[in-house]
Amino acid sequence: MRHSARPPARRARRGTGRREHAAQKPPAAPRSPAHSPAAAHADGPPPGGTPAGAGRGRRSRLDQVPYLVLLGGIAAGLAWMRVGEGDVRGGTLVIAGVLLASAVTRLGLPERRAGLLASRARLLDAAAFTALGIGLLVAGLIFPAPA
Repeated sequence: MRHSARPPARRARRGTGRREHAAQKPPAAPRSPAHSPAAAHADGPPPGGTPAGAGRGRRSRLDQVPYLVLLGGIAAGLAWMRVGEGDVRGGTLVIAGVLLASAVTRLGLPERRAGLLASRARLLDAAAFTALGIGLLVAGLIFPAPA
């Protein structure tokens, strides 16, 4: 029994299998060396338009400075903790401060200048940094240092 809602064009194609359809395609023309990916960079943009990454602009290495400051601050806090067991609270507070500063930095910097601090939406990144910073701040202030 046929379904009455099926369009007539689909009924006509139903008898054609995938193998029969593939056999009807003309073979692809071999690619010449002029159309290789290496040659595309030498000749300029492809005939169909601009290269894939041309619209994004060039990223500067200075865009990664906020991320490097974050890593440096966390490394400093961990080094402070490593110095002595009595300095665990100080190192935890340093890391909490760095995370809170990163949240403010992420909110203040434009998307193209945030570097690796930008992994999601601006508010979501700032909320994640803030939550981690407040959690470490509370932990550093409330819990006693190990004896």
